[in-house]
Amino acid sequence: MEEKKTTVLNQLKGGLIVSCQSEPPEPFARPSLILAMARAALMGGAVGIRANLPRNVRHLVNKLNVPIIALYKKKYARSDVFITPTIKELKALIKSGAPVIALDATQRERPGGERLEDLLHFARKHANCLLMADVSTVHEGVEAARLGFDLIGTTLAGYTAYTAHRFDPQEPDFNLLKELVTEVGDQRPVIAEGRIWQPEQAKKCLDLGAFAVVVGTAITRPWVLTARFVQALRR
Repeated sequence: MEEKKTTVLNQLKGGLIVSCQSEPPEPFARPSLILAMARAALMGGAVGIRANLPRNVRHLVNKLNVPIIALYKKKYARSDVFITPTIKELKALIKSGAPVIALDATQRERPGGERLEDLLHFARKHANCLLMADVSTVHEGVEAARLGFDLIGTTLAGYTAYTAHRFDPQEPDFNLLKELVTEVGDQRPVIAEGRIWQPEQAKKCLDLGAFAVVVGTAITRPWVLTARFVQALRR
């Protein structure tokens, strides 16, 4: 199994991972259309796909021969954690057969008082997949590495209450990426993700030491891109 994990990492190294996500009422919110979106990304040279919801992940795993980074977005009352927040969502992703599962690894309280350590322990006991920590700060990244996550992603930078002041809708958090690479890059691959709009920004992430780069909205959400053009025309 360790050989399989190494193969997945080798496939992702230095490449572009495209996040193919769509939820109702968005027009592509069907497994067949998510698959078409993913195939289009692979035609362009993507090395992996990041996808939400077990049914979509299962469909991609069965149809594609590239690493799938799976997550399960679920909102609960009294918690801001929504990326694979509890063991229930984690179980569903394990059943999907994804080679990589992403979890929110921020310092925020999880639904039902579950702890990140509990989810990590459950995954190690019941699955043979890589685990990706979606973090928003250097401290969270360091802690995720200490706990034993296989990959650390900058996914939630600017999206937690205590990092919102760093939010720039036009730019990735390059400073967080640099700091994470310095602190844990020799122990764990650091994945750049979040607000990467331009190819030049993706390249800069690699130059700063990112193991791989995830891009979603700028490639796979045409309604968001359309709105950006429309807003520019109206200004």
